[in-house]
Amino acid sequence: MTTSPRRIRPLIIAEAANPTLTSAALVGWSCAKAIAAQTDAHIVTEWRNRDDFLRAGMVEGTDFTAINNRRLQHLSWSLATKFSRKGSFSWSLYAVLSNLVYPFFERKLWQTFGPRLRAGEFDLVHRLLPLSPTTASWIAPRLKKIGVPFVLGPLNGGVPWPQGFDDLRQQERDGAGRLRAFYRFSPGLKQTRESAHAILTASRTTLHEMPAHLRSRCIFMPENAVDLEKFPLTPKAPAVTDPSKLLRISFVGRLVALKGVDMLIAAAAPLIRSGALHLDIIGDGPERERLQAMAQSENITSGVCMDGWIPHAQLGARLRESDLFVFPSIREFGGGVVLEAMALGIPAVVLDHGGPPELVPPGTGYVLPMTTREDIVTRLRQLLTELREDPSQLHTAGELAQAHVRKFYSWDAKAVQIHEVYRWVLGHRAAKPDWGTPMGFASQIVDSEESMQPMPQPLLIPDHGF
Repeated sequence: MTTSPRRIRPLIIAEAANPTLTSAALVGWSCAKAIAAQTDAHIVTEWRNRDDFLRAGMVEGTDFTAINNRRLQHLSWSLATKFSRKGSFSWSLYAVLSNLVYPFFERKLWQTFGPRLRAGEFDLVHRLLPLSPTTASWIAPRLKKIGVPFVLGPLNGGVPWPQGFDDLRQQERDGAGRLRAFYRFSPGLKQTRESAHAILTASRTTLHEMPAHLRSRCIFMPENAVDLEKFPLTPKAPAVTDPSKLLRISFVGRLVALKGVDMLIAAAAPLIRSGALHLDIIGDGPERERLQAMAQSENITSGVCMDGWIPHAQLGARLRESDLFVFPSIREFGGGVVLEAMALGIPAVVLDHGGPPELVPPGTGYVLPMTTREDIVTRLRQLLTELREDPSQLHTAGELAQAHVRKFYSWDAKAVQIHEVYRWVLGHRAAKPDWGTPMGFASQIVDSEESMQPMPQPLLIPDHGF
Protein backbone atom coordinates (compact mmCIF):
# COMPACT_ATOMS: atom_id res chain seq x y z
CA MET A 1 0.00 0.00 0.00
CA THR A 2 1.39 3.38 -1.01
CA THR A 3 0.85 6.50 1.02
CA SER A 4 0.18 9.90 -0.50
CA PRO A 5 3.07 12.37 -0.27
CA ARG A 6 3.08 14.72 2.69
CA ARG A 7 1.78 18.22 1.96
CA ILE A 8 4.36 20.98 1.85
CA ARG A 9 4.55 23.09 5.04
CA PRO A 10 5.37 26.72 4.16
CA LEU A 11 5.60 29.56 6.66
CA ILE A 12 4.07 32.47 4.75
CA ILE A 13 5.03 36.02 5.69
CA ALA A 14 2.21 38.36 4.69
CA GLU A 15 2.65 41.29 7.02
CA ALA A 16 -0.02 43.52 5.45
CA ALA A 17 -2.52 40.86 4.29
CA ASN A 18 -6.13 41.73 5.03
CA PRO A 19 -9.40 40.40 3.53
CA THR A 20 -11.30 43.66 4.01
CA LEU A 21 -8.87 46.03 2.29
CA THR A 22 -7.75 46.50 -1.31
CA SER A 23 -4.51 46.67 -3.28
CA ALA A 24 -1.50 44.80 -1.81
CA ALA A 25 -3.36 43.90 1.38
CA LEU A 26 -6.09 42.06 -0.54
CA VAL A 27 -3.55 40.49 -2.91
CA GLY A 28 -1.60 39.16 0.07
CA TRP A 29 -4.70 37.77 1.74
CA SER A 30 -6.10 36.15 -1.41
CA CYS A 31 -2.79 34.58 -2.37
CA ALA A 32 -1.97 33.32 1.13
CA LYS A 33 -5.43 31.82 1.50
CA ALA A 34 -5.17 30.06 -1.88
CA ILE A 35 -1.73 28.67 -1.01
CA ALA A 36 -3.08 27.43 2.32
CA ALA A 37 -5.67 25.37 0.45
CA GLN A 38 -2.87 23.62 -1.47
CA THR A 39 -0.46 23.16 1.45
CA ASP A 40 -0.21 22.99 5.23
CA ALA A 41 0.65 26.66 5.43
CA HIS A 42 0.88 28.92 8.46
CA ILE A 43 0.48 32.65 7.79
CA VAL A 44 2.25 35.39 9.75
CA THR A 45 0.70 38.84 9.60
CA GLU A 46 0.71 42.09 11.54
CA TRP A 47 -1.50 42.48 14.63
CA ARG A 48 -3.68 45.11 13.00
CA ASN A 49 -5.06 42.39 10.68
CA ARG A 50 -5.84 39.90 13.47
CA ASP A 51 -9.54 40.63 13.93
CA ASP A 52 -10.23 40.53 10.20
CA PHE A 53 -8.44 37.17 9.93
CA LEU A 54 -10.61 35.82 12.74
CA ARG A 55 -13.81 37.15 11.16
CA ALA A 56 -12.78 35.45 7.91
CA GLY A 57 -12.75 32.10 9.70
CA MET A 58 -9.01 31.71 10.30
CA VAL A 59 -7.93 30.01 13.53
CA GLU A 60 -5.26 31.84 15.49
CA GLY A 61 -2.31 29.64 16.34
CA THR A 62 -3.32 27.00 13.80
CA ASP A 63 -3.85 28.97 10.59
CA PHE A 64 -2.06 32.19 11.43
CA THR A 65 -0.07 34.19 13.95
CA ALA A 66 -0.34 37.96 14.42
CA ILE A 67 2.85 39.86 15.31
CA ASN A 68 2.44 43.10 17.24
CA ASN A 69 4.39 45.84 15.50
CA ARG A 70 1.52 48.32 15.51
CA ARG A 71 3.30 51.30 17.01
CA LEU A 72 5.97 51.54 14.31
CA GLN A 73 3.55 50.68 11.49
CA HIS A 74 1.20 53.43 12.65
CA LEU A 75 4.10 55.87 12.81
CA SER A 76 5.12 55.19 9.19
CA TRP A 77 1.52 55.55 7.99
CA SER A 78 1.00 58.79 9.95
CA LEU A 79 4.19 60.37 8.61
CA ALA A 80 3.35 59.39 5.02
CA THR A 81 -0.15 60.84 5.43
CA LYS A 82 1.19 64.05 6.94
CA PHE A 83 3.68 64.71 4.13
CA SER A 84 1.47 63.59 1.24
CA ARG A 85 -0.35 66.04 -1.00
CA LYS A 86 -3.88 66.67 0.20
CA GLY A 87 -6.23 64.15 -1.39
CA SER A 88 -3.41 62.02 -2.87
CA PHE A 89 -1.58 59.64 -0.55
CA SER A 90 2.13 59.24 -1.42
CA TRP A 91 2.70 55.50 -1.73
CA SER A 92 6.34 56.12 -2.66
CA LEU A 93 6.96 57.91 0.63
CA TYR A 94 5.08 55.21 2.54
CA ALA A 95 7.27 52.55 0.89
CA VAL A 96 10.40 54.36 2.08
CA LEU A 97 9.10 54.65 5.64
CA SER A 98 7.81 51.06 5.66
CA ASN A 99 11.24 49.80 4.68
CA LEU A 100 12.62 51.45 7.79
CA VAL A 101 10.19 49.77 10.19
CA TYR A 102 9.76 46.38 8.51
CA PRO A 103 12.95 44.82 10.02
CA PHE A 104 11.41 45.20 13.48
CA PHE A 105 8.48 43.04 12.35
CA GLU A 106 10.83 40.30 11.15
CA ARG A 107 12.88 40.41 14.34
CA LYS A 108 9.74 39.72 16.36
CA LEU A 109 8.77 37.02 13.89
CA TRP A 110 12.16 35.34 14.37
CA GLN A 111 11.78 35.40 18.13
CA THR A 112 8.55 33.42 17.75
CA PHE A 113 9.39 31.11 14.85
CA GLY A 114 13.18 30.80 14.90
CA PRO A 115 13.16 27.77 17.27
CA ARG A 116 10.35 26.12 15.28
CA LEU A 117 12.22 26.63 12.01
CA ARG A 118 15.40 25.12 13.48
CA ALA A 119 13.34 22.16 14.64
CA GLY A 120 12.18 21.49 11.07
CA GLU A 121 8.52 22.34 11.64
CA PHE A 122 8.35 24.15 8.28
CA ASP A 123 9.75 23.11 4.90
CA LEU A 124 10.36 26.64 3.64
CA VAL A 125 9.62 30.31 4.27
CA HIS A 126 7.81 32.37 1.65
CA ARG A 127 7.79 36.15 2.07
CA LEU A 128 4.68 37.08 0.11
CA LEU A 129 4.49 40.66 1.40
CA PRO A 130 5.82 43.34 1.18
CA LEU A 131 5.61 43.46 -2.62
CA SER A 132 8.35 46.08 -2.85
CA PRO A 133 11.62 44.78 -4.37
CA THR A 134 13.52 47.30 -2.26
CA THR A 135 12.54 45.81 1.13
CA ALA A 136 15.34 43.77 2.68
CA SER A 137 14.65 40.68 4.77
CA TRP A 138 16.41 40.49 8.13
CA ILE A 139 15.71 36.76 8.47
CA ALA A 140 16.81 35.67 4.95
CA PRO A 141 20.50 35.08 5.79
CA ARG A 142 19.49 33.40 9.05
CA LEU A 143 17.28 30.98 7.13
CA LYS A 144 20.18 30.23 4.79
CA LYS A 145 22.40 29.52 7.76
CA ILE A 146 20.00 26.92 9.19
CA GLY A 147 19.23 25.41 5.78
CA VAL A 148 15.59 26.50 5.35
CA PRO A 149 14.73 27.50 1.75
CA PHE A 150 13.51 31.08 1.27
CA VAL A 151 11.09 32.16 -1.48
CA LEU A 152 10.74 35.88 -2.17
CA GLY A 153 7.89 37.61 -3.95
CA PRO A 154 6.08 38.29 -6.17
CA LEU A 155 8.02 41.55 -6.19
CA ASN A 156 6.81 44.59 -8.09
CA GLY A 157 7.56 48.29 -8.18
CA GLY A 158 9.95 50.80 -9.60
CA VAL A 159 8.06 51.44 -12.85
CA PRO A 160 9.66 54.65 -14.20
CA TRP A 161 7.64 57.69 -15.10
CA PRO A 162 7.15 57.86 -18.88
CA GLN A 163 8.76 60.68 -20.80
CA GLY A 164 6.59 63.69 -21.48
CA PHE A 165 4.54 63.47 -18.28
CA ASP A 166 6.77 65.41 -15.88
CA ASP A 167 3.84 67.68 -15.03
CA LEU A 168 1.94 64.72 -13.60
CA ARG A 169 4.96 63.59 -11.60
CA GLN A 170 5.15 67.05 -10.05
CA GLN A 171 1.41 67.00 -9.44
CA GLU A 172 1.74 63.66 -7.64
CA ARG A 173 4.66 65.06 -5.61
CA ASP A 174 6.64 61.91 -6.17
CA GLY A 175 9.81 63.31 -4.65
CA ALA A 176 10.26 60.20 -2.55
CA GLY A 177 10.27 58.13 -5.73
CA ARG A 178 13.49 59.85 -6.79
CA LEU A 179 15.18 58.33 -3.73
CA ARG A 180 14.57 54.88 -5.15
CA ALA A 181 17.81 55.07 -7.13
CA PHE A 182 19.63 54.61 -3.83
CA TYR A 183 17.82 51.39 -2.87
CA ARG A 184 20.78 49.32 -4.10
CA PHE A 185 22.71 50.59 -1.11
CA SER A 186 19.98 49.45 1.31
CA PRO A 187 21.53 47.42 4.14
CA GLY A 188 20.75 43.75 3.77
CA LEU A 189 19.15 43.88 0.30
CA LYS A 190 22.03 42.07 -1.41
CA GLN A 191 22.04 39.40 1.30
CA THR A 192 18.27 39.01 0.96
CA ARG A 193 18.48 38.24 -2.74
CA GLU A 194 21.55 36.05 -2.42
CA SER A 195 19.81 34.02 0.29
CA ALA A 196 16.65 33.43 -1.75
CA HIS A 197 16.20 30.06 -3.43
CA ALA A 198 13.51 31.51 -5.72
CA ILE A 199 12.60 35.11 -6.57
CA LEU A 200 9.16 35.71 -8.05
CA THR A 201 9.30 38.82 -10.21
CA ALA A 202 5.90 40.31 -11.01
CA SER A 203 6.99 42.54 -13.88
CA ARG A 204 9.67 42.79 -16.52
CA THR A 205 10.86 45.97 -14.82
CA THR A 206 11.59 44.07 -11.61
CA LEU A 207 13.07 41.13 -13.50
CA HIS A 208 15.51 43.37 -15.35
CA GLU A 209 16.60 44.98 -12.07
CA MET A 210 17.82 41.65 -10.73
CA PRO A 211 21.59 41.01 -10.99
CA ALA A 212 22.45 38.76 -13.93
CA HIS A 213 23.82 35.98 -11.74
CA LEU A 214 20.47 35.69 -9.93
CA ARG A 215 18.28 35.45 -13.06
CA SER A 216 18.39 31.65 -12.89
CA ARG A 217 16.45 31.90 -9.60
CA CYS A 218 13.85 34.33 -10.99
CA ILE A 219 10.40 33.23 -12.10
CA PHE A 220 8.01 35.67 -13.79
CA MET A 221 4.72 35.77 -11.91
CA PRO A 222 2.48 38.87 -11.68
CA GLU A 223 1.06 39.34 -8.21
CA ASN A 224 -2.56 39.85 -9.21
CA ALA A 225 -5.29 37.28 -9.83
CA VAL A 226 -9.07 37.22 -9.88
CA ASP A 227 -11.63 36.19 -7.26
CA LEU A 228 -13.92 34.06 -9.40
CA GLU A 229 -16.76 34.34 -6.89
CA LYS A 230 -16.93 38.08 -7.58
CA PHE A 231 -15.89 37.90 -11.23
CA PRO A 232 -17.14 34.54 -12.58
CA LEU A 233 -15.90 33.18 -15.88
CA THR A 234 -19.38 32.89 -17.36
CA PRO A 235 -19.81 33.59 -21.09
CA LYS A 236 -20.64 37.19 -21.95
CA ALA A 237 -23.31 38.12 -24.46
CA PRO A 238 -21.91 39.45 -27.76
CA ALA A 239 -21.20 43.15 -27.88
CA VAL A 240 -23.64 45.51 -29.54
CA THR A 241 -23.95 44.92 -33.30
CA ASP A 242 -26.91 47.18 -34.03
CA PRO A 243 -25.54 50.56 -35.23
CA SER A 244 -28.41 52.30 -33.44
CA LYS A 245 -27.30 51.04 -30.02
CA LEU A 246 -24.65 52.43 -27.73
CA LEU A 247 -21.17 51.03 -27.33
CA ARG A 248 -20.63 50.98 -23.57
CA ILE A 249 -17.10 51.48 -22.18
CA SER A 250 -15.91 51.71 -18.59
CA PHE A 251 -13.01 52.73 -16.36
CA VAL A 252 -12.35 51.71 -12.74
CA GLY A 253 -9.78 53.28 -10.44
CA ARG A 254 -8.70 56.17 -8.28
CA LEU A 255 -9.44 59.48 -9.93
CA VAL A 256 -5.91 60.87 -9.86
CA ALA A 257 -4.03 62.49 -12.70
CA LEU A 258 -1.75 59.57 -13.55
CA LYS A 259 -4.75 57.31 -14.34
CA GLY A 260 -5.25 59.21 -17.60
CA VAL A 261 -9.04 59.57 -17.32
CA ASP A 262 -8.85 63.04 -18.85
CA MET A 263 -7.32 61.46 -21.98
CA LEU A 264 -10.18 58.95 -22.06
CA ILE A 265 -12.82 61.69 -21.84
CA ALA A 266 -11.10 63.72 -24.56
CA ALA A 267 -10.86 60.68 -26.84
CA ALA A 268 -14.46 59.56 -26.30
CA ALA A 269 -16.12 63.00 -26.34
CA PRO A 270 -17.05 63.14 -30.09
CA LEU A 271 -18.57 59.65 -29.98
CA ILE A 272 -20.49 60.45 -26.81
CA ARG A 273 -21.86 63.67 -28.30
CA SER A 274 -23.04 61.78 -31.36
CA GLY A 275 -24.93 59.30 -29.20
CA ALA A 276 -22.73 56.36 -30.24
CA LEU A 277 -20.98 55.70 -26.94
CA HIS A 278 -21.57 55.74 -23.19
CA LEU A 279 -18.75 56.08 -20.64
CA ASP A 280 -18.98 54.69 -17.09
CA ILE A 281 -16.28 56.05 -14.77
CA ILE A 282 -16.22 54.09 -11.50
CA GLY A 283 -14.06 55.59 -8.76
CA ASP A 284 -13.33 58.68 -6.76
CA GLY A 285 -10.44 60.95 -5.94
CA PRO A 286 -9.07 64.49 -6.14
CA GLU A 287 -9.55 64.63 -9.95
CA ARG A 288 -13.27 63.94 -9.85
CA GLU A 289 -14.40 67.57 -9.79
CA ARG A 290 -12.06 68.54 -12.63
CA LEU A 291 -13.19 65.56 -14.73
CA GLN A 292 -16.84 66.43 -14.15
CA ALA A 293 -16.11 70.00 -15.28
CA MET A 294 -14.35 68.63 -18.35
CA ALA A 295 -17.37 66.50 -19.25
CA GLN A 296 -19.59 69.54 -18.82
CA SER A 297 -17.40 71.72 -21.03
CA GLU A 298 -17.46 68.97 -23.71
CA ASN A 299 -21.28 68.90 -23.44
CA ILE A 300 -21.30 65.14 -22.79
CA THR A 301 -22.61 64.88 -19.21
CA SER A 302 -25.66 62.91 -20.34
CA GLY A 303 -23.36 60.21 -21.75
CA VAL A 304 -20.93 59.98 -18.81
CA CYS A 305 -21.69 58.30 -15.49
CA MET A 306 -19.39 59.44 -12.69
CA ASP A 307 -21.09 58.60 -9.39
CA GLY A 308 -18.12 57.50 -7.27
CA TRP A 309 -17.04 54.21 -5.76
CA ILE A 310 -19.18 51.14 -5.44
CA PRO A 311 -18.50 48.15 -3.14
CA HIS A 312 -16.03 45.69 -4.66
CA ALA A 313 -18.61 42.90 -4.32
CA GLN A 314 -20.90 44.85 -6.70
CA LEU A 315 -18.22 45.77 -9.22
CA GLY A 316 -18.56 42.63 -11.32
CA ALA A 317 -22.25 43.19 -12.04
CA ARG A 318 -21.60 46.83 -12.95
CA LEU A 319 -18.66 46.03 -15.22
CA ARG A 320 -20.59 43.32 -17.02
CA GLU A 321 -22.76 46.06 -18.55
CA SER A 322 -19.71 47.23 -20.54
CA ASP A 323 -18.49 46.12 -23.96
CA LEU A 324 -14.95 47.45 -23.47
CA PHE A 325 -12.76 48.36 -20.49
CA VAL A 326 -10.36 51.29 -20.95
CA PHE A 327 -7.51 51.79 -18.50
CA PRO A 328 -5.18 54.54 -19.78
CA SER A 329 -3.00 54.77 -16.66
CA ILE A 330 0.45 56.09 -17.50
CA ARG A 331 2.22 54.48 -14.50
CA GLU A 332 0.77 51.29 -13.07
CA PHE A 333 2.63 48.50 -11.27
CA GLY A 334 -0.01 45.77 -11.41
CA GLY A 335 -3.43 46.44 -12.90
CA GLY A 336 -5.59 43.86 -11.16
CA VAL A 337 -8.78 45.55 -12.37
CA VAL A 338 -7.71 44.76 -15.95
CA LEU A 339 -7.80 41.05 -15.08
CA GLU A 340 -11.19 41.46 -13.42
CA ALA A 341 -12.63 42.94 -16.61
CA MET A 342 -11.02 40.19 -18.70
CA ALA A 343 -12.53 37.52 -16.43
CA LEU A 344 -15.97 38.90 -17.29
CA GLY A 345 -15.24 38.60 -21.00
CA ILE A 346 -14.58 42.31 -21.47
CA PRO A 347 -11.46 43.11 -23.52
CA ALA A 348 -9.24 45.86 -22.14
CA VAL A 349 -7.40 48.82 -23.63
CA VAL A 350 -4.16 49.70 -21.84
CA LEU A 351 -0.99 51.68 -22.50
CA ASP A 352 2.29 49.93 -23.19
CA HIS A 353 4.02 50.85 -19.93
CA GLY A 354 4.29 49.14 -16.55
CA GLY A 355 2.25 46.14 -15.48
CA PRO A 356 -1.06 46.26 -17.48
CA PRO A 357 0.33 45.37 -20.95
CA GLU A 358 1.93 42.26 -19.44
CA LEU A 359 -1.58 41.00 -18.63
CA VAL A 360 -3.05 41.48 -22.12
CA PRO A 361 -1.66 39.03 -24.71
CA PRO A 362 -2.29 39.64 -28.42
CA GLY A 363 -5.87 38.89 -29.32
CA THR A 364 -7.30 39.45 -25.83
CA GLY A 365 -7.37 43.25 -25.92
CA TYR A 366 -5.59 46.35 -27.16
CA VAL A 367 -2.22 47.82 -26.14
CA LEU A 368 -1.57 51.37 -27.31
CA PRO A 369 1.96 52.81 -27.49
CA MET A 370 3.07 55.06 -24.63
CA THR A 371 3.70 58.24 -26.61
CA THR A 372 2.55 61.80 -25.99
CA ARG A 373 -0.76 62.82 -24.42
CA GLU A 374 -2.02 64.16 -27.76
CA ASP A 375 -1.04 61.02 -29.66
CA ILE A 376 -2.62 58.72 -27.06
CA VAL A 377 -5.90 60.65 -27.33
CA THR A 378 -5.80 60.40 -31.13
CA ARG A 379 -5.04 56.66 -31.16
CA LEU A 380 -7.65 55.91 -28.53
CA ARG A 381 -10.30 57.88 -30.43
CA GLN A 382 -9.42 55.99 -33.62
CA LEU A 383 -9.72 52.65 -31.81
CA LEU A 384 -13.07 53.53 -30.22
CA THR A 385 -14.39 54.70 -33.60
CA GLU A 386 -13.24 51.47 -35.25
CA LEU A 387 -14.84 49.32 -32.54
CA ARG A 388 -18.07 51.29 -32.71
CA GLU A 389 -18.24 50.66 -36.46
CA ASP A 390 -17.26 46.98 -36.14
CA PRO A 391 -17.90 45.71 -32.58
CA SER A 392 -18.03 42.04 -33.59
CA GLN A 393 -14.33 41.56 -32.77
CA LEU A 394 -14.99 42.38 -29.12
CA HIS A 395 -16.74 39.07 -28.49
CA THR A 396 -13.82 37.01 -29.81
CA ALA A 397 -11.35 39.09 -27.80
CA GLY A 398 -13.49 38.68 -24.67
CA GLU A 399 -13.57 34.89 -25.05
CA LEU A 400 -9.78 34.78 -25.40
CA ALA A 401 -9.41 37.10 -22.40
CA GLN A 402 -11.50 34.76 -20.26
CA ALA A 403 -9.47 31.76 -21.40
CA HIS A 404 -6.25 33.58 -20.45
CA VAL A 405 -7.57 34.38 -16.97
CA ARG A 406 -8.83 30.83 -16.51
CA LYS A 407 -5.41 29.37 -17.35
CA PHE A 408 -3.14 31.76 -15.46
CA TYR A 409 -4.95 34.27 -13.28
CA SER A 410 -7.49 32.74 -10.93
CA TRP A 411 -6.25 32.50 -7.33
CA ASP A 412 -6.45 28.72 -7.60
CA ALA A 413 -4.22 28.84 -10.69
CA LYS A 414 -1.83 31.14 -8.84
CA ALA A 415 -1.64 28.74 -5.90
CA VAL A 416 -0.83 25.84 -8.25
CA GLN A 417 1.95 27.92 -9.83
CA ILE A 418 3.43 28.78 -6.44
CA HIS A 419 3.13 25.15 -5.34
CA GLU A 420 5.29 24.22 -8.34
CA VAL A 421 7.85 26.81 -7.21
CA TYR A 422 7.87 25.17 -3.77
CA ARG A 423 8.39 21.74 -5.34
CA TRP A 424 11.33 23.15 -7.33
CA VAL A 425 13.15 24.73 -4.39
CA LEU A 426 12.61 21.55 -2.34
CA GLY A 427 14.03 19.36 -5.10
CA HIS A 428 10.73 17.64 -5.93
CA ARG A 429 10.98 18.68 -9.59
CA ALA A 430 14.09 19.23 -11.69
CA ALA A 431 13.05 21.99 -14.08
CA LYS A 432 12.37 25.53 -12.94
CA PRO A 433 8.69 26.40 -13.54
CA ASP A 434 8.29 28.72 -16.50
CA TRP A 435 5.03 30.08 -17.88
CA GLY A 436 6.59 32.57 -20.25
CA THR A 437 7.63 36.19 -19.85
CA PRO A 438 5.11 37.78 -19.69
CA MET A 439 3.02 34.87 -18.51
CA GLY A 440 1.43 33.02 -21.38
CA PHE A 441 3.09 35.15 -24.06
CA ALA A 442 5.71 32.50 -24.87
CA SER A 443 5.14 30.03 -27.69
CA GLN A 444 5.71 27.20 -25.24
CA ILE A 445 5.27 26.75 -21.50
CA VAL A 446 6.30 24.14 -18.96
CA ASP A 447 3.32 22.50 -17.30
CA SER A 448 3.12 20.96 -13.84
CA GLU A 449 4.39 17.62 -15.20
CA GLU A 450 7.51 19.30 -16.62
CA SER A 451 6.70 18.41 -20.23
CA MET A 452 6.75 20.98 -23.00
CA GLN A 453 3.28 21.77 -24.33
CA PRO A 454 2.62 24.07 -27.31
CA MET A 455 0.65 27.19 -26.54
CA PRO A 456 -2.36 27.68 -28.83
CA GLN A 457 -1.95 30.77 -30.95
CA PRO A 458 -4.76 33.27 -30.26
CA LEU A 459 -6.87 34.67 -33.05
CA LEU A 460 -5.43 38.03 -33.99
CA ILE A 461 -7.55 41.13 -33.98
CA PRO A 462 -6.31 44.70 -34.47
CA ASP A 463 -4.03 45.04 -31.49
CA HIS A 464 -0.99 46.66 -29.94
CA GLY A 465 -1.05 49.98 -31.68
CA PHE A 466 -1.57 51.20 -35.20
